[in-house]
Amino acid sequence: MAKNKDARPPTFAVSVVGLSGTEKEKGNCGVGKSCLCNRYVRPDADNYYSEHTSVLSTIDFGGRVVNNDHFLYWGDVSHRGDEGLDCKIQVIEQTEFIDDQTFLPHRSTNLQPYTKRSAATKLQSAEKLMYICTDQLGLEQDFDQKQMPDGKLNIDGFVLCVDVSKGCNRKFDDQMKFVNSLYSQIVKSKKPIVIAATKCDECVDQHLRDLYAFVNSKKNLMVIETSARFNVNIDLSFNALIQQLDKTRGKPKTVPYLEAYKVQRQLIASVTDRFEKVMLHTVRDYHTTWKTVANILKGQSDYDEFITLEGSRKARSMFTKHIEKLKQEHINRRREEYLTTLPKTLNNLFNNLEEVESLSWAEAQDVIRIRPDFQYWFVLLEHTPWDETDHIDNSDRRIPFDLLETPDAGRIYYNHVQHLLSEKRRGEMKERFKKTLERVHFISPGQPWEEVMCFVMEDEAYKYITESDRRDVYSRHQQEIVEKAKEDFQEMLFEHAELFYDLDLNATPSCDKMTEIHSVLNEEPRYRALQKLAPDRESLLLKHIGFVYHPTKETCLSGQNCVDLKVEQVLANRLVQLDHGRSSLYYNSANIDKINLCLLGKDGLSQELANEIRAQSTDDEYTLDGKIYELELLPVDVNSTLLFSHTWVTTFKPHGCFCVFSSIESLNSIGDCIGRIRAEMAQSRRDRFAQPLPFILILANQRDNVCKNIPILRHQGQQLANKLQCTFVDIPSGAFPRKFTEFQIKQGLRAVLEGLKHNYDVLAPLPCIKDMTETDLRIVMCAMCWDPFSVDLILSPFLDSHCC
Repeated sequence: MAKNKDARPPTFAVSVVGLSGTEKEKGNCGVGKSCLCNRYVRPDADNYYSEHTSVLSTIDFGGRVVNNDHFLYWGDVSHRGDEGLDCKIQVIEQTEFIDDQTFLPHRSTNLQPYTKRSAATKLQSAEKLMYICTDQLGLEQDFDQKQMPDGKLNIDGFVLCVDVSKGCNRKFDDQMKFVNSLYSQIVKSKKPIVIAATKCDECVDQHLRDLYAFVNSKKNLMVIETSARFNVNIDLSFNALIQQLDKTRGKPKTVPYLEAYKVQRQLIASVTDRFEKVMLHTVRDYHTTWKTVANILKGQSDYDEFITLEGSRKARSMFTKHIEKLKQEHINRRREEYLTTLPKTLNNLFNNLEEVESLSWAEAQDVIRIRPDFQYWFVLLEHTPWDETDHIDNSDRRIPFDLLETPDAGRIYYNHVQHLLSEKRRGEMKERFKKTLERVHFISPGQPWEEVMCFVMEDEAYKYITESDRRDVYSRHQQEIVEKAKEDFQEMLFEHAELFYDLDLNATPSCDKMTEIHSVLNEEPRYRALQKLAPDRESLLLKHIGFVYHPTKETCLSGQNCVDLKVEQVLANRLVQLDHGRSSLYYNSANIDKINLCLLGKDGLSQELANEIRAQSTDDEYTLDGKIYELELLPVDVNSTLLFSHTWVTTFKPHGCFCVFSSIESLNSIGDCIGRIRAEMAQSRRDRFAQPLPFILILANQRDNVCKNIPILRHQGQQLANKLQCTFVDIPSGAFPRKFTEFQIKQGLRAVLEGLKHNYDVLAPLPCIKDMTETDLRIVMCAMCWDPFSVDLILSPFLDSHCC
C-alpha cells in the first residue's frame, strides 16, 4: 500500500492474474482477465470492449502502452464507501503477449515464466501509459494518455481469474493445473488473494464445483462468481479483496451469481422501461434523427442511466426500432385511408353492374387506367411499392395505383361487385314487393303500414328486403293510390256540379249546405276511398268550391298545366332571349343544376380539396340547402400554365374558383395567380356582358400538427379577400381531423351561387310582366287549361312577329 503522508485516502494496487500464454496453452480465447479489468475500471457500456487481443506486432509491443512488458496498467478507480471517498484502487493485468509473426511470447526484460513473473509484488516500467483498448495500440495520441504513477507500483493483492465456461479448445483440468501452480507462487507473497470465477453467464456446473473444491482445500480463500459481459459481481470481487487488505472493514460477503444476475437484470429492466417511456414521450415523428433526440435527452437521469448500463449503441438500436414502428404506423394509417376511400372510388368508376360483373380484378385495373378521370382518383408512381417511397409523406390523397395489386384492394373490389349484385337483387325484390302490394286490393289510401303488414308477411320479397325498404315501397304505393284517389275524387266533384250551383258569390257554403253535399257524396265509392284522409278530402272539396267561383292560377286544378302559368313562362323566356349576349354567358342561380368549379392550390392542396368534395358527394352530386347540384371539378396547381391561357375558361366554363391555402407562401402565390387570371380574362374579354369569375379564398386546417400561424393566416387571408373583393372562408372553431370541413365547402358553394345571382341581377335583370305598365297594346285571350294545343302555338302570331 502506498504511504499516506498528506492524510489522503489510501491507494491499493491490485494485480489480476490467470491462465495466459500461447494458443496451445490457453486455447483460442483467454480466461477473461482483460474484460474483468475493463468492466471494473470503466464500467460504462460505451467504454466496455468485449474483445482484447494478446497477439501483437513487435511495434505495438514496444509502444508506450505495452512498453515491452507482459503486464498492462489499466488505471485507477476511486472506491467509495458509506462515508464517501474510501480509497483508490490501481489495477494491473498480468498477461503474456504473443508475437504475430512467430506466435511465441515476445522477449522482455523479465525472462521468468508467467507463473513466477505474475507473482511479483514490485513492478516497474518508466512512462508506461494506461491501457484502454486494442485500437489504442499504435494510435496512442488519439486516446486519453495517463501514465502509471512514478513508473512503478507495489502490488497489495491479487485477483486470480478462473474461466468456468466451456472454454475454447481448452480442458478445465489443464487450466486448474495452471491455476494451482500460479496460486503456489502468488501465495508466497503473503498478499490477499480472491478467486474470480469468470464467464459465469456460460457456466459449466461441474467446473464451478471443481473450483469450489480447489478453494475449500486452501486457507482463507474465497470465490466470487462474476460475468463481465453482464457486469455481475465485478465490483464485489475487488471490494472483497479491499476488505481483506483493510481489516477494519469486516469480513467480506459473497453473493451467488444467479442472485446477483437477477438483481442486475431487474435494474436494467427498470432503467430500460423508464428510457422507453421518455423516448415514447419525446419521439413522435419518425423523421426525427438520433442526433436530435440524444441532444434533447442528454442530462436527463433516465437517459443517462440507460446509456451507462446499456450504452449508446443499444439506445440507438431501440430508437431505430421505435422510429420504424412510428413509420409503419404512419404507413398503416395511410393505407387504411386509401382502402377506406377505395369503395367510394370504385362506386364512382364502376356503378354499373353489367360493366364489372364479368371482369376480374386484374381486368378491372386495366379498365381503370384508360379512364379519362384516372388522374383524379389515382396516382401512378415512378417507383414502387408506394410505402417504400417518399409518397408516404406526400399530401396527395389520391390512391397509389400499385396499392390495387394488394389482396386487400382485390377483396374490396369483389365486395363492391357483390354489393352491386345485392343492390340489383334488392331493387328487383322491392319491385316484386310493390307488385304484391298492387295485388292487395283492400289497401286503402292513408292506411297505416302496421295494418297491412300482417297480410304480406309470407311474401318472398317481404322476407328478403329490410324493414326500411318495406316502408319505403309501401310509402310509394300509398302515394300512387292517394294521388289516384284524389284525381277520382276531383272527377267526381265535376260530375256533381249541380251541388254547387246555388252557392252565393262569396263561395262560403253554410253548415247545412255542407252537410247536404257530404250526404250526397257519401254514396260515392270515390268519396269513401278517402275516408282515412278526411282532412285532405275536406281541403279538396273547399278548394273546388273556391275554384268554381273564383278561378285563379293559384287555385287552378290543372296545377302546372294551368294556361296562365304557361303563358307567363313563355313570355318570360321571350324577354330573356331579347339579349342573346347576356343569356349566353350568365345563369340564373335559382335554375342552376350543374356547377363547374376550378380548384386552385399549391403542392397538391387543390387535389386534396377535390378529393374531400368528392367524398362528400354521391355520384358527383352535392346536396346544398335542400337542392342537388351536379359538380364538375378541375383541380389546378398555381404553377400550371393552363391558368394563363384564356382557352380554359371557354372550354371548362367555370362558375367559380375555390382558392385554397395553408401557408403565407401559398397565400401569396394564390394572390398573384388571381391577379394574372383576371388580367388574362380582361384582355381576352370582348363581350361587355362577360361573366366576372367569383373567387373564394379558403383556409385549410393544419391536420398533422397545431399551427401557430393560424391567426396570421386568417388575418392575411381576410386582408387579401378585401383587397381582391372576394369571399374568405375561415376554419370553423373546434377540433376536427381533416383539412377541410363540410361547413367550409358549403359556405364556399353558397358564395359562388350568391355571386352568380348578383351578376345576373346586375347585368341581366328580367322585367316582370306586371311591371310593364307602358304598353302600346293589350290583348285578352281565352284558352282552356289542358288544351291539346301548346301555348307556344297559340302565341306564335305575336312571338314570331318582328314588331313584338
